[in-house]
Amino acid sequence: MLLTDYDIENLIKNGRLKIEPFDIEIVRENGIDARLADEVARHKEDKDLIFDPYNDDISKVFIIEKGLKEIILKPKEQVLLSTIERIEMPDDVAALVELRSTWARHGLSMPPTVIDAGFKGTVTLEVVNNAPYAIKLLPGSRFAHIIFIKASNRVIKTYNGRYQDQKGVQLPKKP
Repeated sequence: MLLTDYDIENLIKNGRLKIEPFDIEIVRENGIDARLADEVARHKEDKDLIFDPYNDDISKVFIIEKGLKEIILKPKEQVLLSTIERIEMPDDVAALVELRSTWARHGLSMPPTVIDAGFKGTVTLEVVNNAPYAIKLLPGSRFAHIIFIKASNRVIKTYNGRYQDQKGVQLPKKP
């Protein structure tokens, strides 16, 4: 069952769903609009590099920039971004994260992300600029839409994976 603004506000009021910082303005008809943090993880440019995700150190291929006033995505660039909001999910709710359609219409794309029941942390967003020109993003702007889904039952084994309690952009872990 897809949760409405009424359901989301009640989960927050009852302390079952935590969103920090919270602003009532981000609550939408059937979800929340998550805002961009002021950091980005970019791929280092090395066309001759062959990266082995099973054995190589991830810092070999990524650089994280923090405290940005604006984030410029080059044409065809893939980056990792983060939400400002830290979310703590209840044990009977999951969520799907999608790019807001305004940004998709500008040429950005983002694979859907699942937020599991029991997850705690900010959400890392994988974004690609498909446009033939650079696009400027501003930290604090509404960027992703998070849709909450009520599970048919409580989850017995809530999320306790490698990205639990992440803060800011989280680089990929070894497979």
